[in-house]
Amino acid sequence: MLRLRQIVLNMNVLGINAYHGDASACIFINGKLIVAIEEERINRVKHSAGFPLKAINYCLKYAKIDINQIDHIAINRDPKQRLFSKILYSSKKIFKINFLKERLNNLQKIGSIKDEFKLHFKEKIRAKFNFVDHHIAHISSSIYFSNFNECNFISIDGFGDFASTIAGYYDGKKVKKFYEVLFPHSLGLFYTAITQYLGFKNYGDEYKVMGLAPYGQPKYYEKMKQILIKEKNKKFMLNLKYFKHHNSKIDMTWLKSNPQISNVYNDELIKLLGDERKENQRINQFHMDIASSAQKLFEDILNEIANELFKKKNSYNLCLSGGCAMNSVANGKIHKKTPYKKIYIPPSPGDSGGAIGAAVTTIVKIEKINSFDDNPYLGPCFKNGDIEKLIKNNELEFKKKNIKFEYFEDKNIQLKKLAKKISENKIIGFFNDRMEWGPRALGNRSILADPRNKNIRDIINLKIKRRESFRPFAPSIIREFVKEWFEHDDEVPFMSKVFQVKNDKKSLIPSVVHVDGSGRLQTVEKRLNKNFYNLIQEFYKITGIPILLNTSFNENEPIVCKPDEALDCFLRTDMDCLSIESFLIYRSD
Repeated sequence: MLRLRQIVLNMNVLGINAYHGDASACIFINGKLIVAIEEERINRVKHSAGFPLKAINYCLKYAKIDINQIDHIAINRDPKQRLFSKILYSSKKIFKINFLKERLNNLQKIGSIKDEFKLHFKEKIRAKFNFVDHHIAHISSSIYFSNFNECNFISIDGFGDFASTIAGYYDGKKVKKFYEVLFPHSLGLFYTAITQYLGFKNYGDEYKVMGLAPYGQPKYYEKMKQILIKEKNKKFMLNLKYFKHHNSKIDMTWLKSNPQISNVYNDELIKLLGDERKENQRINQFHMDIASSAQKLFEDILNEIANELFKKKNSYNLCLSGGCAMNSVANGKIHKKTPYKKIYIPPSPGDSGGAIGAAVTTIVKIEKINSFDDNPYLGPCFKNGDIEKLIKNNELEFKKKNIKFEYFEDKNIQLKKLAKKISENKIIGFFNDRMEWGPRALGNRSILADPRNKNIRDIINLKIKRRESFRPFAPSIIREFVKEWFEHDDEVPFMSKVFQVKNDKKSLIPSVVHVDGSGRLQTVEKRLNKNFYNLIQEFYKITGIPILLNTSFNENEPIVCKPDEALDCFLRTDMDCLSIESFLIYRSD
């Protein structure tokens, strides 16, 4: 998917996602995306919200420019969007709630973001500020990186600028919007409600419901259809009887680093479905069946939207974006349930990706560029000298715990040794080159293991990740082997789709096959990640398996960013080995 394109453009653009979950920043220099990072990777607060000052400063430092050299600052929100709809809705609710009041602080912050920049930067801000509609930013983060000459598109999430869904068509020049779904109706909010109902209360916990769903049966599907309604040839809508976000105060925290949102459902939903799960309550079959029912309804609605869009415009290319595009299970089924042949999902389809989308929208308006490279490795990298200093600073700790290390002049020798250790059931922390952009570990900040060992998943969960046992691990597979191992052959470089593993292969890689026989794969190509590709190749030479188990390098924290964070994670867990640039750190037998 990586495309090299010469662009002549004398312009520096800073894109940000601010005052929402997954705050982030990126910089385009002369039309080329050179750096992008989420605030959480630096301040170590998961899904960090607020103003992404640390991310902005890092991007400026990497680009070797000052803030006064930025020509445009693009924000993936526009307070002026759908203003009439906001006022109209607020006027109808005047006796129940001052609808605008709860969002006023957030909107004021976005509208006065220039003052925020002046507060933090001494240099004169000469950049023009560009406020980009939330969903247009999502759409731009997808269509302009897809390499499609034309495509249908769907942006779908909780809410952004008073909308939850936009669908339309991109003809290679213009974005044509066919329809949108406005507040208070939202497919994303439905999924959030069920996530909270199942006791997963942290912001961004929806992926847990997706992982839990295959353990259940959709026994409550008909009841779910009372909550989320989709009539034939009509937009979906929430049955507001079961929600309170539209007529009572919902506590939301977007201005500080730790985003929070209180329950969006009310007691009527509990009456319909039964008692909600408490946060520390043991998960039982009822909870699994609720998750299964919600996931099925989510998939059905998404597929109906996609099919109705195809009837409107017969494009076989589809771009997905927005937080709901993180549902990789649903994404993987679109091929079967719709006519689309090619489906593109960016590495960060959610709110952090809006920083890139806002910047691209701004660039495209000025210069008629219609394609950008989609390499996801856009974060920090570190030199071997940095690693050597870190090791020296930890010499006493290494001696105390009988930890050894080696330095490799030849990277291929290091990768061969690493592959051998993985084949011997060692759990490896792999810290390689530039950090990934987006929520998935794509081989540069990953924990790796042997997919053949049926017990390795439980070992990783217990000794390292310390997370729920029902959550699966991903198979990272050499691209050219996909058709031999999976029922659908496709490029999935950003771990954004789930496919069924072929029946005759499931027993060979039990640790990356979910309970329903599926795997959330990552296809690995040499041109995108040479070292990770070569490592899997070396493992393949030893075992005949072109796949590694891949999970994010962290322990109940954001993915590690810096070498000291990787080493700390290695030291406080039972990880066997840490490969960090040209060094191999391991516990001596």
